[in-house]
Amino acid sequence: MADSIHSKLQIVMFPWLAFGHLIPFLSLSNELARKGHRISFLLPKNAEIKLQNFNLYPNLITFHTLKIPHIHGLPYGAETTADVPRSLETLLATAMDELYDEIKSFLRNLKPHFVFFDFAHWVPEIATEIGGIKTLCYKIVCPATSAYSLIRSPEKSVFMASTAAEKVRPPPGYPSTTVVLHEHEAKLLEFLFQEYGKGVTIYERLTKGMTQCDAIALKTCREIEGTFGDYIATQFKKPVLYTGPVLPDPEKGPLEEHGLSSWLEKFEPGSVVFCAFGSQLILEKKQFQELVLGLELTGLPFLLVVKPPEGTKSVEEALPEGFKERVQEKGLILDCWVPQLKILTHESVGCFVSHCGYGSMWESLALCDCQLVLLPSANDQTLSARLMEQDLKVGVEVKKDENGWFSKESLCKAVKCVMDKDSQVGCLVKENHRKWKEVLSSPGFMSNYIDSFIQNLYELLVK
Repeated sequence: MADSIHSKLQIVMFPWLAFGHLIPFLSLSNELARKGHRISFLLPKNAEIKLQNFNLYPNLITFHTLKIPHIHGLPYGAETTADVPRSLETLLATAMDELYDEIKSFLRNLKPHFVFFDFAHWVPEIATEIGGIKTLCYKIVCPATSAYSLIRSPEKSVFMASTAAEKVRPPPGYPSTTVVLHEHEAKLLEFLFQEYGKGVTIYERLTKGMTQCDAIALKTCREIEGTFGDYIATQFKKPVLYTGPVLPDPEKGPLEEHGLSSWLEKFEPGSVVFCAFGSQLILEKKQFQELVLGLELTGLPFLLVVKPPEGTKSVEEALPEGFKERVQEKGLILDCWVPQLKILTHESVGCFVSHCGYGSMWESLALCDCQLVLLPSANDQTLSARLMEQDLKVGVEVKKDENGWFSKESLCKAVKCVMDKDSQVGCLVKENHRKWKEVLSSPGFMSNYIDSFIQNLYELLVK
């Protein structure tokens, strides 16, 4: 252990086995290593191979390979959520929990100053047993999600028996009347009480980690989400630390993937609609067809990145009849990884239709000038969308019916609302977006957050 408050820190990172968690943890690791601190990063072999190039400080960030135990029902070789359907993620969580003894042995031998975790709710228990190790629960989703969803009655029977209105009613003292779920979105909260690992629900996994850790860290800034951070600190009676958004450096070089550069350059500056739904969302076929028809209806060139719909082997087989012939080269649909940030900053792209994943939220808010259309699907994404539309007023959410479905008309209306140069709403969100981007990209803004965060870590060591 460090003898001096000025000694460099030794930190262990143990994120959930999903790239949407691994990558933000690695991004924070890079920022800490940039300041000279040592990181031991725990991850499966296949993830290590894919993330190797994102480790910017291999002399300070050491990947420690975890062999994920095989659980009956889990496909052989499955190591991350990318390897399994959503229905089998609970088995992957069980496999992670079986790493308990290996993690304990690793921490006992290394004796780091800190362990950062999220889904491994048993990490604080190990740290307490070993002694001298501080634990941080690092939340890489919108803080409103924790504030709104986790501060509730833990009784499944009471929660699930309540009316829709009661389910979505914010907990006492919740700091917003706008960043909330609507009544017909009550089902988005049902996942909280589903089993996620053997004998443990998602609610129990997340709340136990936040209750037993030494501090909670949020991947955000006070200027935008400080009220939610304050509420979490009060409710969980824990210090809440802010890392800042931890944004990636702008990607340099030409956009060579899939001929995207030459395709985008065919169109006028700011005219292309870019629509992306992240790496996990799979739409039903009918909803997929409404999506592509809505993009066609805008009359604007569009680039759509989406997985093949449920029950189909390819995007092409799910397209509506006559769609390809009508759209021709004005629309491009891909079902593979693309460099999102490079696309967002391309001069031809003027609108981003986003699923409001937290990483995408920050990239669109701080690193590009696109008009924002918000099309969330999950609980955390929906609250992020409400934050952006209702509080920050930087985008327009696509309206859905009571079943959570959007129509081609509602998507087209939202896109036209922000892309029409004479639209009052479009002008308002553009100006607000400009103001927030200016704040977030101001000199020293991000680095000051990291410096303050590191100082907070040192202060935790002496408590």
